[in-house]
Amino acid sequence: MTEYTDHYAPDGLRTRATVVVVPGRGETRATYARLGRRLAADAYRVRVVDAPDLDADDVAGSLTRFGARLTTAVEGTAAEDGTVRPVVLLGADTGAVAVAALLGRDEIPAAGLPDAVVLAGLPGHAATTAGPWDEELDARTSCPAHRQTLTDDAQVRHGTLGDAVPDTLLDAALAAEPAVPALLLVGDADPLADRDSLAGIAKSLPRARLSVVRGAHHDVLNDVQHRSVAAEIVTFLETLRNELVPVIAVEASTW
Repeated sequence: MTEYTDHYAPDGLRTRATVVVVPGRGETRATYARLGRRLAADAYRVRVVDAPDLDADDVAGSLTRFGARLTTAVEGTAAEDGTVRPVVLLGADTGAVAVAALLGRDEIPAAGLPDAVVLAGLPGHAATTAGPWDEELDARTSCPAHRQTLTDDAQVRHGTLGDAVPDTLLDAALAAEPAVPALLLVGDADPLADRDSLAGIAKSLPRARLSVVRGAHHDVLNDVQHRSVAAEIVTFLETLRNELVPVIAVEASTW
């Protein structure tokens, strides 16, 4: 069984960047098939990896192993002319926690750093949800297609949003100061988010943006607003390629 799910830019188009997607609690690589296809259609090389295995009794070891897996995943996207840069890590839920905590470590060599990160649905310290599957789905998303995808996937682990995120790992993620540009995404209907903490993180970093998605739940990448969220990610990727100078500036508007 392959370790990754890959989505490629259309034939004849030059690949514009490499995006590595890291799922969160209970999710599988299939959870991000729709997002992967959409980003790939815009000429991005997308690789979806498995969700990180986070051991509360060995957080440091978990991050070391996770970092090694990410390095291997990125290197494996290389074509004859090498890995297409910029390289962007896109994490959701505990995938975002692991990415942020990893980038907060002092011992990461510069060569192993991505060029940017997207952190979606970072949970807060009080983020727990328990109950039947329908209640977990309600916390995750109101998108009928995504609810069906999660329900039909036999590999999705039900009840995992009730699993506590190790405090040491979450502390490390929330205290991290990535040296690369960061886009934070959160739904304003996310019951697991700590919006105040996220706003504080965005304001404290020199190159960060917090984008709040109206009406979106915890699975902000896969809720009913998924087209707009994908567009926000593409806008970030294009801005990243333009040295963080927005490609489009609104000069006048009446709406």
